Amino acid sequence: MGGATGSKRVPRAVREQQMLDAGVRAFARSGYQNASMDDIAELAGVSKPLVYLYLNSKEELFTACIRREAVALVTAVRAAVERDAPADRQLWSGLSGFFAHAAEHPDGWTLLHVQARTHGQPYAREVAAMRAEIVEFVTQLIGAAAREHARGAARARTLAGTEVSGLAHALVGAAESLADWAGDGRVGGHSAKEAAATLMNFAWAGLGNLLQGTGWSPERVG
Repeated sequence: MGGATGSKRVPRAVREQQMLDAGVRAFARSGYQNASMDDIAELAGVSKPLVYLYLNSKEELFTACIRREAVALVTAVRAAVERDAPADRQLWSGLSGFFAHAAEHPDGWTLLHVQARTHGQPYAREVAAMRAEIVEFVTQLIGAAAREHARGAARARTLAGTEVSGLAHALVGAAESLADWAGDGRVGGHSAKEAAATLMNFAWAGLGNLLQGTGWSPERVG
C-alpha cells in the first residue's frame, strides 16, 4: 500500500520524463519494432497502463522521445557557442557542443540518427526539422565568418548565398558522420574538442582558400 501511494505522489512531469528516458533507451538499443511497452514500463518502474495513460500509444511515445532528444541536441549546440568570439571559434565551440552531447547521450544520438530515420514519416520529418535548424545556425556562422574575413583582407571573395548554404549542409553532414566515427569503440576514444578540431582542420582551411579566391575547380586538374 505504501509503495503504491508513494508512486502516485511522483509529479506527472517527473514520471513522464522517466518514461521518456526508458523509451529512448529501449528504442535506441532494441529498435522500434522490438522495443515493447512492457519493457519500457519496466525500465521506467511503472505499470504499462500508466505509460498508455500518459503517452497514449507506442507511436506517440516514440515521437515524444524523438522531439525531446532533438530539442536537447539543438539546445546543447546553441549553448556551447562562444558568442563574442571570432567566427572560427564560434563554429568550433558549436561543433564541440554537438560532439559532446552526442557522446554523453549515445542512446539519444542513436534514436535521432538511426532509428527515427529508418521508420518513415512522421518520425523522419521530426529529425529533418531538427537538422534544418542546425544547418540554418551553421549557415549564419559561416556567413559571419565570410563577412569577418572580407573586412580584414585586401582581396576577399564574396560567397553566394547558395554556396554558404551548401557549405553548411556539407559541414553538418560531416559532423554527423564524424560523431558516429568518434563514438565507435573500434577507433578509440576521441574527445568532443578533438573531433571538432578534426572537422575544423578539414573544413576551415578549405573555406579560407575559397574566400581567398583559390578554391578548387575541375579546370585545375590535369
